[in-house]
Amino acid sequence: MQEYFSLAGRTALVTGGSRGIGKMIAKGFVQAGANVIICSRKLEEGQATASELSQYGQCRALAADLSSEDGAKALANELSQHIEQLDILVNNAGTAWGAPLESFPADGWHKVMQLNVTAVFSTTQQLLPLLRKGASGDNPSRVINIGSVAGITTMNENAWSYGPSKAAVHQLSRQLARELVDQHINVNVIAPGRFPSKMTRHIHLDPEALAKDCEDIPMRRWGRPEEMSALAIMLASSAGAYMTGNIIPIDGGFTL
Repeated sequence: MQEYFSLAGRTALVTGGSRGIGKMIAKGFVQAGANVIICSRKLEEGQATASELSQYGQCRALAADLSSEDGAKALANELSQHIEQLDILVNNAGTAWGAPLESFPADGWHKVMQLNVTAVFSTTQQLLPLLRKGASGDNPSRVINIGSVAGITTMNENAWSYGPSKAAVHQLSRQLARELVDQHINVNVIAPGRFPSKMTRHIHLDPEALAKDCEDIPMRRWGRPEEMSALAIMLASSAGAYMTGNIIPIDGGFTL
């Protein structure tokens, strides 16, 4: 069975891959044999992560600002100079904004929706030529979008635009999956619950806050990096070749 989970010979791009969930996925892909490219807004941060992950295999970093359509086009142009085809795209880059309902600013909507939703669309759109090149019925190209349980539940923690943005990612992914299935491009969503990241560091670095947070999770713990990696590898490898249009929570039972 091991060959079903190999990514040997596959090229993957992970946006926002320098830290958090993106880094977890990038590390798993490298260990599974993929040639991994990570992109982040801060090139130095990306290069540091790529250097760290290179001990396991092939990993390099590019700079990309996906907060605009021009940024997605620039990334696609640069990638086309380095690779002939893209087998796996992980749209992970994202952001959040927290404020009470009465004072939540319009900027908190615009910034979150742009990076969490529009950038997913633009990046996928611009990279379609590279994704199509190696796609086949036996081994489709993969798009894995990072959603959230916040797009499934109503627990928003004053991040009023975050949950709606992730719900939009879920629906966008279903539409893309239906549109691209005939082109041998599979589109699926990972919807994480709690995992350690910059966005959640105010909780996981505080033992008291962490213990309280775990009370809302049936498994009474947060997810581990290797669990995130394993799910992403499954979707990206031959094991996930017959899956498209799925929203997959990985949340310790939180959505129950």
